[in-house]
Amino acid sequence: MNLADVIESLVEERGLDRERVTAIVCNAVKTAFEKKYLDYDFEVVFNKKNSNADVFVKREVVAVVNDKDCEIAHKKALTIDPRCSIGDTILVPFEESVGRIEILAARQLIASQIKELEEVAVYNEFIDRQGRIVSGVVHKKERNGFAVAVDDVMGFLPSAGLMGDDQLRIGYSIKMVLVEVLPASRGGYQLFFDRASADFVRCLLEQEIPEIFEGIVEIKKIVRSAGYKTKVALVSLNKDIDPVGTCVGVGGARIKPILKGLGSEKIDLVPWKSDLAEMVRLSLKPAEIDDIRLSPENDRAIVYLPQDQRAFAIGKNGQNIALASALSGVQISLEPLDSQESLNDPFADTQF
Repeated sequence: MNLADVIESLVEERGLDRERVTAIVCNAVKTAFEKKYLDYDFEVVFNKKNSNADVFVKREVVAVVNDKDCEIAHKKALTIDPRCSIGDTILVPFEESVGRIEILAARQLIASQIKELEEVAVYNEFIDRQGRIVSGVVHKKERNGFAVAVDDVMGFLPSAGLMGDDQLRIGYSIKMVLVEVLPASRGGYQLFFDRASADFVRCLLEQEIPEIFEGIVEIKKIVRSAGYKTKVALVSLNKDIDPVGTCVGVGGARIKPILKGLGSEKIDLVPWKSDLAEMVRLSLKPAEIDDIRLSPENDRAIVYLPQDQRAFAIGKNGQNIALASALSGVQISLEPLDSQESLNDPFADTQF
């Protein structure tokens, strides 16, 4: 059985370890012989000289043979191993062959174990990159998403992980966050990607802004409505560094590459404030707020603002106010300015 080409192709094309591939092949050959010849104790050795898997049977060296399947006469054994003695176990070349069924079973076993070896290699290669940005090439459209190749390894980007205006085309390069690396494939994939989560924008910020990557500026909270807007609350651990200005950069030099990667999506960067009312005000950016009343439990806020700012506060389909509520941790209700003086206790009959 000439196996050199098979082993070499697996090693070169798939980047697998030669010794482990060789061991898998030899084990499969051994299994094939064991299935047909049940009473023999086999050992298979890869012969580098002739590129064959040499099959041997183990036999005990004896003076008189009583069982030819597991014993060999000392005189005959000496022709195989001149140093052997009675009582030793030696490897005797096995001259019989296996049939078509056993060969098919061996091939299936090799395929299965090679797949497991590949899965281990993929897991070890990518597990340290989980939670980080990776670049890939769109390979093909699947029923519920896209197959994307990263370093020649195919992963899956589900439709639910796409941004609203994503228009993916075969062969196009794309950035994603690697959200999950599995030790064994699921649905044919071990790598799973995402572009719609807040973590995707978080990773982009960490990649593009050195101060965030180094921990000088911290992302205190981030919320996102993919394709519409991301809101980010930032805090600086260095009093001399403005967290928002640092992320925007001179003339927007730092934030523009991030925005370009997000298509039409916008990013609101605000400084994190311990003053809850001020945090609510900043969260409703770009709306200009007149006044804010907080509930005694600090879980609700009534925001008073001019009529011409109401649309800015609400945003498209109510997404801006929903993001502001998520960022501040407060349920927000909007009221016109003229109702501000008419209520002594604005929370008395307010229902959210």
